[in-house]
Amino acid sequence: MKSILSIIPLAACAALLMPYAHGEEVASVNTNFRLTGSDRVVVEAYDDPLVGGVTCYVSRARTGGIKGSLGLAEDPTEASIACRQIGAIHFNGSLKQQDDVFTERMSFVFKTLHVVRVVDAKRNTLVYLTYSDRIATGSAKNSVTAVPLPAGTTIPMK
Repeated sequence: MKSILSIIPLAACAALLMPYAHGEEVASVNTNFRLTGSDRVVVEAYDDPLVGGVTCYVSRARTGGIKGSLGLAEDPTEASIACRQIGAIHFNGSLKQQDDVFTERMSFVFKTLHVVRVVDAKRNTLVYLTYSDRIATGSAKNSVTAVPLPAGTTIPMK
């Protein structure tokens, strides 16, 4: 059995190689004042890279303070998501049945926020799920939203 110390270098390398999406911050509110930077809840917009006309809005907590400003704090696992059609739907490629479309780190190495797109072909709908994972343990905390596609729109599948 490997010790946690032997996993840490591997985890650090994996974190550096993982593609991170960077959302556009739409708004934030302070939740806990600190002289070195307040804790806050942020709302970020992420455009689906393969589905033009769909934007996902993710709200989540960001830890402030010295560790937060240096990117060393571990953000809480709670997140909420709402995806909406904001324009004409067009596909920039074929979609997998289930695909991790956005990831963003929530701590220096160990925790990542995911947004997964699931194709519900029977209902002609794109379902988006957000959750966080951690190298040792994940979180069951999640949020889901769906974008029904206009009648006659066919989802190109791989």
